[in-house]
Amino acid sequence: MKALVLGGGGITGIAWETGLLTGLAAAGADLTGADRVIGTSAGSIVGSQVTSDTPLEELYRRQLLEPGAPEGPTEAPLAAIGPRVLATYAVAMLRARGDAERFGRLLGTRAVRAAARGRTPSIAERYDQVRQRLTTTQWPDRDLVVTAVDAATGELAAFRPGGEVGLEDAVNASCAVPCVYPAIPIGARTYVDGGMRSGANADLAEGCDRVVVLSPLDRSLGPIRSARQQLEELGVPYLVITPDDASRAAIGKNVLDPAARPGSARAGHAQAAAYADRVRELWG
Repeated sequence: MKALVLGGGGITGIAWETGLLTGLAAAGADLTGADRVIGTSAGSIVGSQVTSDTPLEELYRRQLLEPGAPEGPTEAPLAAIGPRVLATYAVAMLRARGDAERFGRLLGTRAVRAAARGRTPSIAERYDQVRQRLTTTQWPDRDLVVTAVDAATGELAAFRPGGEVGLEDAVNASCAVPCVYPAIPIGARTYVDGGMRSGANADLAEGCDRVVVLSPLDRSLGPIRSARQQLEELGVPYLVITPDDASRAAIGKNVLDPAARPGSARAGHAQAAAYADRVRELWG
């Protein structure tokens, strides 16, 4: 059983992953038929897109802002994970002392507080922004896993088709970057970005025998564990692809800048050539 893991990385991460997937498919290394697709934050949007009926080439055109392709929420105010937010994360990381769930609880509390004080867009505004990026609001008839973190407990939530949580709610929760976007209430619980537990949550590929990870930000920091660490523990054959120098330059310093989408998508597409053989060898 094969797993495709799509990590978080902001608006530019969506573009880079889409370009990379399109380039790999063009080189005969199509990953979109994976038996399980795991999406975290930006990866949840890409995961919902590639498991829909929308062709990869059309998804790629959306990122290039070509004529006739939807441009997404370009009218939204420019967001950024600025120094104040980074300082909040750093303090939470120190206080968590290596405990991932405590880290999630600390950030969840700050995220709820920031939204209550009007420091983030409203939930309605955020849903409108995310809806424009989705190609469907219905779960696919496939094993798609969307991750989030429970703001009160810090525990990982893994949303799937057939559950009580709709796809649109799951993706909004997965993309709820603490103190940048609002925490998302679903039923009696409230959730924040799945990337607060891991950039890709690759350990949810347990039970699969081959795993490919596309992760714009695959790093180990404090309680956050990298995809490589998680997959080494699973003992499964894997390949983790992260941005090369050209892709990092295209992505730039603000991963939430819509203007960097076309360049990030093209860079991902170009990077695919360097990995196509390795993907084909692993994927079979």
